[in-house]
Amino acid sequence: MSRVLITGSSDGLGLMAAQRLLAAGHEVVLHARNQGRAGDARAAAPKAHGVVIGDLSSIDESRGLADQANRLGPFDAVIHNAGVGDRERRIETVDGLEHIFAINTLAAYLLTALIKQPKRLIYLSSGMHYGGRPDLSDLQWKRRRWNGSQAYSDSKLFDVMLAVAMARRWPEVKSNAVDPGWVATKMGGRSAPDDLGRGSETQAWLAVSDEPGATASGGYFYHKTRQETNPGARDVTNQEGLLAACEELSGTAMPAFVN
Repeated sequence: MSRVLITGSSDGLGLMAAQRLLAAGHEVVLHARNQGRAGDARAAAPKAHGVVIGDLSSIDESRGLADQANRLGPFDAVIHNAGVGDRERRIETVDGLEHIFAINTLAAYLLTALIKQPKRLIYLSSGMHYGGRPDLSDLQWKRRRWNGSQAYSDSKLFDVMLAVAMARRWPEVKSNAVDPGWVATKMGGRSAPDDLGRGSETQAWLAVSDEPGATASGGYFYHKTRQETNPGARDVTNQEGLLAACEELSGTAMPAFVN
């Protein structure tokens, strides 16, 4: 049995991954943005070990979420599933940050830094990361004309960069990124063509399986098959630049690996 924390698991792919893991006998801690969503999560997955609560658009609430998780942990795996989509207008968070970057990338960085190091890390990316740009000069979209699709693509590229960077920095932790496919969730829309049932399969597999493919690190997977990434994701200079930017914005350094 593995102990797994899944962010953004009150509905959608996160909840589906939780239900898949619970059905296989694993212990799962859910995450919800607020108390109301936490109630929904508990109703949908009553066998879950618990629910941590925090709005990932807030640095303070993300810190509080990490504290809750550490009280319930340690975890064998953390699935960084939470995210917002590309149909968003530019919104600033309570911290004055562009919210797609804040939720999709900075929160994953901060939780990685603050939650006691698990054995496995899984970051939800997207096929749209191929259109992402590893340009860190205007992460908050203050100089460029707003483009939600590009902001989303960039954030999903940054998630792959984060996964690969952590595989390099924490060699004892298996860290990977996942493209769940374009599936019919609230984010994906009703017309999404990919198999919804398979949308949660790969992240759950990477979290708990001992199959050779699932014990890799630094990979990017689609339907349990390793794929090539946007080349910018594997550039160490890009990775270190992203980590430095996230450290500055969050006020939290990424710790060294602890045995």
